[in-house]
Amino acid sequence: MNAPSAGAGLRVLHLGKFYPPASGGMEAHVQTLARAQAALGAQVEVLCANHAADGAGTSHEFQGRSPTCETWDGPVRVTRLGRLASVARMDAMPDLPRMLGRALSRGVDIVHLHTPNPTWVLALDVVRRLPPVFITHHSDVIRQRVAGALFKPFEALLYARARRVLATSEAYVSGSPLLRAFRGKVRALPLGLDLAPYLHPCAAAREAEAHWRAQAAGAPLWLMVGRLVYYKGLFTALEALRRVPGRLVVVGQGPLEAEARRRARALGVADRVTWAGYLPPDSLVGALHAATALWFCGNARSEAYGLSQVEAMASGLPVLNTAIPHSGVAWVSLHEQTGLTVPVGDAEALAAAARRLLEEPALAQRLGREARERAVAEFRHDVMAWRSLSLYSEALGRPAPVMAPDVALLRLTGSV
Repeated sequence: MNAPSAGAGLRVLHLGKFYPPASGGMEAHVQTLARAQAALGAQVEVLCANHAADGAGTSHEFQGRSPTCETWDGPVRVTRLGRLASVARMDAMPDLPRMLGRALSRGVDIVHLHTPNPTWVLALDVVRRLPPVFITHHSDVIRQRVAGALFKPFEALLYARARRVLATSEAYVSGSPLLRAFRGKVRALPLGLDLAPYLHPCAAAREAEAHWRAQAAGAPLWLMVGRLVYYKGLFTALEALRRVPGRLVVVGQGPLEAEARRRARALGVADRVTWAGYLPPDSLVGALHAATALWFCGNARSEAYGLSQVEAMASGLPVLNTAIPHSGVAWVSLHEQTGLTVPVGDAEALAAAARRLLEEPALAQRLGREARERAVAEFRHDVMAWRSLSLYSEALGRPAPVMAPDVALLRLTGSV
């Protein structure tokens, strides 16, 4: 990167649902983008709900009242708004009007909202004057049909006011009625990650890798990563495990865990499933490097992208994903290039793809190598940040920032 001040002077306010250490793909994305924009010279602030009373837990399920607090994540100011209650995915945060007003009074060039996020949508709807609003549309509301229908007019009102609406991939746009309604202002901003921990694992990650290899005891090690919710396709994975050798490590927490454990016992695979819960970053990196493949079995458009695919790809791991219609999942990891794609909900096809990797080791090696190359070329955090600053500049009528991603690529891969 030869332009560390690409975002110099630009003031960006991100509005997120939660912020790490709260776990989740949207949470990780907001942190990654905020940090990367700050590294390029932007002044970045985040407002979000405080997910836990002590601010230290990983679960963002409502567990009682939390206080408002302000912290710094490196150069990023993070204000976590205290919650009194959470009803129908909406958080009651009494300090929201005051803290939003305070943030805007500090001077903001861009308000960047991450949706779905009904609390912030309603809050912004009632603000008469706003800086230019950008919205990253992470996914449609799929399952909450009644709540979604009631909320739709408020969502459409804000999307109409937005300067740009950002889709995580072009593939997602055609299947989204909301994005199609505002197609003229939709742009693609693929999600990215800081890939260094996956490309160059630290000593602790290498120790974790040895631990996971020992657990596998020479058998294939299949990995699933994500919240244990309906659209992750966990039951499909358990059914597929009946047809393949090896152990399935399930990384994540969520409301379906108890039912999934019962299903594993009923299928006779409980002794080959490790319920790992939340893993610290180094342990997750180790698991990715020890695994045979990532199983990404999403079954609905709520699964719009899949950042855990990028983590696996950067680790040189083939991905077995699903062809969710009008989702970006199969675009992130490409069939026969960085992994294998199977029909949604088809346990037999998933098992066949897994067996193919075992039977064709040269294929598995090629897929892993090309997965790593695609991750470095397309899904780096600095590239994502540079693209976002370019979109801001275009909308504001400013000159585009200058960057040489090829230099950053060489540094990341250790070539310079």
